[in-house]
Amino acid sequence: MSRGDELKELASDLLRAVEMARRVGLPTTVYLLSMALVEVKEAARAAAEEDDDGAA
Repeated sequence: MSRGDELKELASDLLRAVEMARRVGLPTTVYLLSMALVEVKEAARAAAEEDDDGAA
């Protein structure tokens, strides 16, 4: 599994955790997980760009 794939899977896991925290009423946890989700999505995007550059 590539780094990009692992990051996409992590983003999916974080999204599920955000949804669960929102359902149980944990606003601080929602905020922190959302910030982590943004970071992981940016890292996944960068990894995808690196893969695209390497394939050229």
